[in-house]
Amino acid sequence: MRHNKKFNHLGRKKGHRRALLANMAISIIEHKRITTTLAKAKALRVYLEPLVTKAKEDSVHQRRTAFRYLQNKEAIKELFGPIREKVGDRPGGYLRIFKIGNRQGDNAEMAIIEFVDFNETLLSAKEEGTKKRRTRRSRRSGGNNAAETTTETTVEDAADNTEEKTEE
Repeated sequence: MRHNKKFNHLGRKKGHRRALLANMAISIIEHKRITTTLAKAKALRVYLEPLVTKAKEDSVHQRRTAFRYLQNKEAIKELFGPIREKVGDRPGGYLRIFKIGNRQGDNAEMAIIEFVDFNETLLSAKEEGTKKRRTRRSRRSGGNNAAETTTETTVEDAADNTEEKTEE
């Protein structure tokens, strides 16, 4: 029976699972984006988001608590430095998961997991979207009717040309 087993064990024992999640968390803190299986990405999000919340308050106690999980001084510096500055005002949801299809070898569902505020392409697209103002086109404008009349005349001209060729 699986009573009260609320998280994915990922087919590993407790120590192996902790080491796996810690290593993946260090990698995502260093690189801001990693590719992994969907199950591991979801487990990593549950593991890492509380640590990012702890990083919002920069105190010795919070640093030591985060170090207990990660065991990497460089990752702690990065977490309490640039990552803290970017996500300081965000109330939660620091990580984003994109599904990218299945892996060739074993057909496992793959995903990209990344920090929300560090994706430069999405941030620049969002800024461009706010700068451009969308305009609505009226249904009664002359542009649409003119396009319809030109297509009708070209269809009629093409029909006339085919009739001439058949008569010859």
